[in-house]
Amino acid sequence: MTILITNIKELLQVRDETILKVSGNQMKLLPSIKNAYLLIENDTIVDFGDMSDATGIIANQTIDAKGKLVLPTWCDSHTHIVYAGDRSQEFVDRINGLSYEDIANRGGGILNSAKTLQNTSEDDLYNQSVIRLKAVMKLGTGAIEIKSGYGLTTDAEIKMLRVIKRLKKDFPIKVKATFLGAHALPIAFKDNKQGYLDQIINDMLPQIAKENLAQYIDVFCEKGYFDLDDTAQILKAGQEYNLTPKIHVNQFNAFGGIALAVKHEAISVDHLEELNNEDIIALKDSNTMPVALPSCSYFLSIPYTPGRQLIDAGLPLALATDYNPGSTPSGNMNFVVSTACIKMKLTPEEAINAATINGAYAMGISNQYGSITKGKKANVIITKPVSSYNYLPYAFGDNHIDTVIINGEIV
Repeated sequence: MTILITNIKELLQVRDETILKVSGNQMKLLPSIKNAYLLIENDTIVDFGDMSDATGIIANQTIDAKGKLVLPTWCDSHTHIVYAGDRSQEFVDRINGLSYEDIANRGGGILNSAKTLQNTSEDDLYNQSVIRLKAVMKLGTGAIEIKSGYGLTTDAEIKMLRVIKRLKKDFPIKVKATFLGAHALPIAFKDNKQGYLDQIINDMLPQIAKENLAQYIDVFCEKGYFDLDDTAQILKAGQEYNLTPKIHVNQFNAFGGIALAVKHEAISVDHLEELNNEDIIALKDSNTMPVALPSCSYFLSIPYTPGRQLIDAGLPLALATDYNPGSTPSGNMNFVVSTACIKMKLTPEEAINAATINGAYAMGISNQYGSITKGKKANVIITKPVSSYNYLPYAFGDNHIDTVIINGEIV
């Protein structure tokens, strides 16, 4: 099956050679071809170039993209979309003056989601998650990381990861699974944190490894949740099962979590709403990708990740949704890109790079995803007719997507 996209107004994120990420000043550059074509064969990008070179190409299907842009699908490297129910009441509680921490301290937050999920069957959890996954695919997401962490018991965490594995099998979108058992302390262990850490290490991890249910391991490294010693224990145990760290860190406090994550060779450090000079120094000369989650900041009314500071320091930056029921009930990467420009002062070029090639890097898949490169997976967005790519983050309330192709299939 071949698809030929012709008369593309501008083909974005064109890379002749595979690159894994872009950093610092490189993020200001978004290579493109105007009046272009793109040829897809089965699930792979096989050719692209100027329309004048497209004569004689025969395909099973031709799509005329006159006036439209074509770019890689979004790579959302941080989500929690496998969850049960919602937390809309807590949304109202926050409007009425309660903080995220207040809600958590009275048994809400993550513990609320865990209780609901524990009482939800695997099939029901899968069906709820399918609806969300289909929705984000239509919004242009072509690769996604999904975390556990709303189970907080061995059985419920395994149930979540099995659902993620089913999603990976049943849909063309690229799915990476992360084990986040250390998301919060269950009520049963409220006076015995080490007991819960032991359960993660001795019960959950061996079962996850046996069933090959995750590629990454995560910890909510934050005051009131898991401290540096707790985090180090879990990361060390996870690495014994070949699970690469991806860490929630610096959401509310900066206290050395980033340096710890870099020490353990984390592929990404996510949130970073609070940041200090020591954190910047720790990230320099590392292979760890900083990941900003601007729609979380928007929803909780907390500071935005200082993305401008990170990029100006020569570092890379990725953008992701943090799609979850408590702090970001949205998987819309288009809104994330707009919010990064509006609130974090990223340029459109920087935001698109952060949401494509760097997002792919934060999932360890940028050798196959995140750019228009021959041999990479055929994951592309065709926009509606727009004036330029600046218009995508500018007109933040509109749906600019005409067609999404994932793994060579039109969604």
